[in-house]
Amino acid sequence: MALPPLPAQRTLLLLSSRLHAQMPFVLRLGSLGWQVHHFADLPSLKCFLDDRDDLVAAAGLIDLRDLGSEEAVAELTPVLSHPRLGCVAMTDARTIADDSMRQLVRDCCFDFVTLPCPDDVLDTVIGHAFGLAWLGRGTTYLPHDDAGFGGMVGESPEMRSLFRLLRLTASNDAPVFIAGETGTGKELAAMALHEHSARAGKPFITIHCESSAPGALLSMLAGHEQQRGRIESAHRGTLFLDEADRLPLDSQAMLLGLLETGRLMKPGAEDGIPVDVRVISASHHDLEAAVAEGRFRADLYHRLSVLRLQLPALRERGEDIEHIAHHARMKYASEYGRRIKGFSPCALRQLQAHAWPGNVRELHNRVRQAVIKAEGRYISASDLGLNNEDALPALTLDEARAGAERDAILTALRRNRHRIGESARELGVSRVTLYRLMNRHGMRAAC
Repeated sequence: MALPPLPAQRTLLLLSSRLHAQMPFVLRLGSLGWQVHHFADLPSLKCFLDDRDDLVAAAGLIDLRDLGSEEAVAELTPVLSHPRLGCVAMTDARTIADDSMRQLVRDCCFDFVTLPCPDDVLDTVIGHAFGLAWLGRGTTYLPHDDAGFGGMVGESPEMRSLFRLLRLTASNDAPVFIAGETGTGKELAAMALHEHSARAGKPFITIHCESSAPGALLSMLAGHEQQRGRIESAHRGTLFLDEADRLPLDSQAMLLGLLETGRLMKPGAEDGIPVDVRVISASHHDLEAAVAEGRFRADLYHRLSVLRLQLPALRERGEDIEHIAHHARMKYASEYGRRIKGFSPCALRQLQAHAWPGNVRELHNRVRQAVIKAEGRYISASDLGLNNEDALPALTLDEARAGAERDAILTALRRNRHRIGESARELGVSRVTLYRLMNRHGMRAAC
């Protein structure tokens, strides 16, 4: 998805109790096109961020010299980690010597400046912070409008079409068959149908048809005269049959009777029991082939497939791959308490190059493992287990030169734990030049 250009007027949020000393700086930035909001204390800044839902992106310049207590560090952390804010810390030698402050700057800020700081360096640093916040704006990667449904994430044409069909399908009560490769999210789609239907709030019962022996599966589904089965437990709700092609013939006959009459016939019983249940089934195998081979009843196939949905493979979904990866990265980073800010450029290239035979499930598993083992704030291709360069397209000589320059910068940044000054010295360039090179290569991360 192409990003729009940076806005002509940029927003800077300045947190400092020393407004008088900062006034020349504020006036100068205003003349350069910045809209500067000054906050004398942290609660004022927090209230501003809470009230301004229309704020797309902003640079934050945070004066840490008067915020040295552990309580202030704890309160600053969620503010500096705000997804729409690219923060730069202003410090002095005394402040940056404090261990808690160093960790805060390292984990939550794009950069820091030690005062006094030359104007051109400060301009470059806050401009870079705003640019990174703009690139990462709104990266909650949650679906909007028709770009999501019931927790499923995606904005590709294939998924937008699927979400529209899911909404339509959820509004009626007909049986649904969901086809799709392993890991495409068939159970998630079934659950979304249930939660957006009139049966929401009622039972959603899942049966994995391949996990039980024939007789045991029939007993589990139908129960006995003195025992409720899973179908009765789904009364007024939804029954989801995963890998329905593995249903044994005795269970198929029982299920066909339920769909035709609305009554459940338990083994050994003389009369059926009324059961109100919507049946959703799924399989990654060709159900029509199972019918042709005599393993699946044709009459049951037609009963189950009144409505049919096809889930696309992940490799067919283009930029959804990165979209889902970011969504998973935030989920697992929160779950495991890791401050992972994103993916390196090499990781993003390999995400697109990989064939994803395990689809969304494989992507989630790789991101989960990468979040756990990543050493830096950005996930690399190696963290994902996707460092096979043979999968990438061939490069021209100019592309190879640019790639070598980019990789040298990324290596220096990672070796120096993303400290710009030390990375610039290692590369033999100024901080300003390094920022320019990073902007040229679109860098938000490091391998």
